[in-house]
Amino acid sequence: MQLDCDPQSSSFDAVVAIDAGVDHLLSHSLVASDQVRGLVHGCMFTRGPDKLNKTAIFVGGSNVDKAVDNFKQVIGSFFGPIRCSVMLDGNGCNTTAAAAVLAAAKHLDVSRSTALVLGATGPVGQRVARLLAGQGAQVRLGSRSLERALAACLALREQAELPADRLVPMATGTSAELDSALKGVQLVISAGAAGAVTLPLAVRRQSANRSQAAGLAVAIDLNAVPPAGIEGVEVTAKAESQDGVTVYGAIGVGGKKMKIHEAAIRRLFETNDAVLDAEEIFAIGQQLD
Repeated sequence: MQLDCDPQSSSFDAVVAIDAGVDHLLSHSLVASDQVRGLVHGCMFTRGPDKLNKTAIFVGGSNVDKAVDNFKQVIGSFFGPIRCSVMLDGNGCNTTAAAAVLAAAKHLDVSRSTALVLGATGPVGQRVARLLAGQGAQVRLGSRSLERALAACLALREQAELPADRLVPMATGTSAELDSALKGVQLVISAGAAGAVTLPLAVRRQSANRSQAAGLAVAIDLNAVPPAGIEGVEVTAKAESQDGVTVYGAIGVGGKKMKIHEAAIRRLFETNDAVLDAEEIFAIGQQLD
């Protein structure tokens, strides 16, 4: 069962479910949080506990905050053994973040790295930061607003129980602020909104020339819509070398994202009690080739 908060449920998510082997797909759109319990109970009460692994719930939609609320409502609808597996991936936030972190891990030891996440207050950026910090990285959360970056850090520390010193808020709205945020960074991941250039090429080169970003090894841009978030990184770039830095574009990361998405859907039907959020989806990605 696909629970989507948009006027039309995502055709993308529906196609991925079918490609992952789902036999019958029940897609619901404009799902509000107070409607979730009835829909979940309708699924659960048709089968005994021994057959509930044949039913699974996918929570999506472009509004990730609403999707998170619906996800919590789904979990709250379960009791005892009467439950079915559920996955959260509103706007691709968890699968995209997992794919980005796994791409970076191919080229550096994340646990020993300092990372800068640009657009870190958005849904994908927050999950990228959460996964990186969970892997032991020191993460700088970049935003045009220092207050919003700080709020995101506080929220992540509470949600994921992360050490306070692994998450550092940073203002990145000006060239000077970006220049400072890049100092000593080995990894940059841009997860800003479509149409926003979060790291101009001139700033990146200026920082490198002054040896502030001499350690930069990997740059990943998750914006699939022109202009690129990290200027100069093509959307199709996949482990390409650019000025001594390994770069990925959104499509370059997309292949791994799709594999993770399909594998996670299949995992839902292995048991009736899987709860797949960012960390669980990332773990699935780690198991893939």
